[in-house]
Amino acid sequence: MALGRIAFLGSGETSLAGGRIFESLARNISGPLHVSVMETTAGFELNSLQVAGRVADFLKVRLQNYNPTIDIIPARKQGTEFSPDNPEILKPLLNANIIFMGPGSPSYAVRQLRDSLAWDIIRARHRLGATLIFASAATISVGTWALPVYEIYKVGEDVHSKPGLDLFADFGMHLSFVPHWNNADGGVDLDTSRCFMGLERFLQWCGLLPSENITIGLDEHTGLILDFENGQCEVSGVSSVSLVRECDPEIFPSGAKFDLKELGQFTVPSPLEKGVRSEVWEMILNASKDIDEDTPPDEALKLLEQRKEARARKDFAESDRLREQIAFLGWLVQDSKEGQKLIKM
Repeated sequence: MALGRIAFLGSGETSLAGGRIFESLARNISGPLHVSVMETTAGFELNSLQVAGRVADFLKVRLQNYNPTIDIIPARKQGTEFSPDNPEILKPLLNANIIFMGPGSPSYAVRQLRDSLAWDIIRARHRLGATLIFASAATISVGTWALPVYEIYKVGEDVHSKPGLDLFADFGMHLSFVPHWNNADGGVDLDTSRCFMGLERFLQWCGLLPSENITIGLDEHTGLILDFENGQCEVSGVSSVSLVRECDPEIFPSGAKFDLKELGQFTVPSPLEKGVRSEVWEMILNASKDIDEDTPPDEALKLLEQRKEARARKDFAESDRLREQIAFLGWLVQDSKEGQKLIKM
């Protein structure tokens, strides 16, 4: 598979635990490191650039051994010059191999990113091997169902749910996320666990969701890394992750590994399936050409190696699928007695 890893952090993206997760993910990326930090989740705040900038500054130091290129994507609000549909401000996304979204408002992020060019590019980049990292509010926004934290906890609305960006619909999975799972800011007087909802209100919210939904609760300073290539999930950080099926949690402590199928059966989408617009693939292909006309991009080389492995185990259907993905990047696979080689299309 060409899919990149996906990591979810319950909080603490600039903490020691968060830094270790970023570094472990960067270590698995071949070639130059290109990081894009999305501003969208906090785009309603007047200091959204500073919010994203703090993460970018942290990564410059934490990942300095990888000499990263770090770009802040100011995709703040639809209908403005900083729209998630503005191709000019999204250019760094086209070559990013790590994409991060973090604190802010889940509901706001969903409104701004749904059906946007930015969201299509993020999904397409992931299918071509980019790593996605979501923290805090962003974890909520990308789920099938979004917990409207501000509306319930701050405004006082009744417990309700909202459709999220549903990242995993592309794979036929039904996953929702709740960060700050073990939050204790309320002390002994107020239950602020389950992202400030408390157990009672969380159970009300959970009862509103379809039975096929699996909710992943992420303790603070703790992350869950999904590795599609190896079919495995790993808990990293200081505490634990909870898998909640029909409102019944199963707890996995830090260091635990479990089969990805625990999150539901999944299928791997091919590039032109599941709603990513064809013009997005063309934009990514052209961006790859602009970097180097004669050298295959890292994504194509990684896919070529995976195709070699597929042919060795006589999985010719997978081999053909990988050839197709390589073709989308503008390179033709030529087979010979000496092996595989890439020819510029």
